[in-house]
Amino acid sequence: MQDLIDELGRLPGVGPKSAQRIAFHLLQADPVDVRRLVLALTEVKDKVRFCITCGNVAQDEQCRICRDPRRDLTAICVVEESKDVVAVEKTREFRGRYHVLGGAISPIDGVGPDGLPIRELVARLADWGVTEVILATDPNLEGEATASYLARMLKPMGLRVTRIASGLPVGGDLEYADEITLGRAFEGRRLLDA
Repeated sequence: MQDLIDELGRLPGVGPKSAQRIAFHLLQADPVDVRRLVLALTEVKDKVRFCITCGNVAQDEQCRICRDPRRDLTAICVVEESKDVVAVEKTREFRGRYHVLGGAISPIDGVGPDGLPIRELVARLADWGVTEVILATDPNLEGEATASYLARMLKPMGLRVTRIASGLPVGGDLEYADEITLGRAFEGRRLLDA
């Protein structure tokens, strides 16, 4: 049991107490459910890889988005992780292609621009007739540093380089917003039609 708890505790976001709860849940779970979990984990490791074009998760050489001929080739949305692609796709607002960096610039963690697939992004821009690059990195220190670096690098190429807006969540209260979030909400304000 302790080995299972230790292994579960190595997962991101799973602390010692959560790992212990999960381990005991699995011990009491129906064996069929546990086998399904083991099979799902095994299949993911055996079958899922990263798209050779954009870096998103895929079962083939290319992900379903890169294979889709209906996607707009002139717009690329740059994200940090594959889970960000899922989040953007849920909005149904973007019909272009993606470029997954697999992280962000973080000097503290030893990740510089050379540790990310930025050269591959530049090659795609030159080959595909891209006119707009949307920077959708996380609104934290690392994401902002990555977006700033990419903007400085890409603007001289004559591309439209945009950054997703950030601000207050729907249903949020102003009093609970930090000053950076509230400041960005003011910066990103838009004109309302009557």
